[in-house]
Amino acid sequence: MPRDHQLARDRVWDEAVKANPGLFDGPVVACTGLDWDEPHSMVLHWAPVPYRHFALRWVPEAIALPPLFVAVVQPTDEGGLLVGRMSSSTATPDRWQLPGGSVEPPDDHHPLDETALRRHAARELVEETGIDTAPEDLTLLVVTRGEHGSIGILFRAPPQPAPVLRERFAALLSAEAALGRDPELREIAFVRFPAELANLSGPQVDYLNPLVRRYVTGMEGDLG
Repeated sequence: MPRDHQLARDRVWDEAVKANPGLFDGPVVACTGLDWDEPHSMVLHWAPVPYRHFALRWVPEAIALPPLFVAVVQPTDEGGLLVGRMSSSTATPDRWQLPGGSVEPPDDHHPLDETALRRHAARELVEETGIDTAPEDLTLLVVTRGEHGSIGILFRAPPQPAPVLRERFAALLSAEAALGRDPELREIAFVRFPAELANLSGPQVDYLNPLVRRYVTGMEGDLG
């Protein structure tokens, strides 16, 4: 990375931290390439970067490697999908998205494969919603490529009653408040049709509308 781009990146990041001291700058995974090994087998190439790496998006002429993230599609027994609104202390305040987050590099000598991504998705689900689902109960659903070239690996969880999901989320909020911490998601909602997304106040992650459209029509596959 050119020195001037690095300095500009750090200036952008420092300004962001001044506005939001809770921003996370730990190691995350960035994608360096993507290949199709077979018609249904994808190989991702990756590198560990600090989270501030993605501030390069706002540096003129700089190139930021795209992030890799996991997310969980949590259906209800009634046919809805759980979506959450990010807290003000996160990097994307007020944005509606699925439970999930940036992938962190694995420990030394451990592979970053579908099994590892499934474990990461299960951890994000319980940390953000209080819904404790075993990794092996998550099913690979779709792979998305969206804003800034980001690549998302989305898993589907088993359906659960909406009241149970609300109860677990409420318990998580109470536990976080007791510890004096801000939750990652400040509220949740359930949507059944794409038109209902218009009722959510605030920005939405770019994959949300096409995901809901495809999910409710039973069309699964790469969202493109």
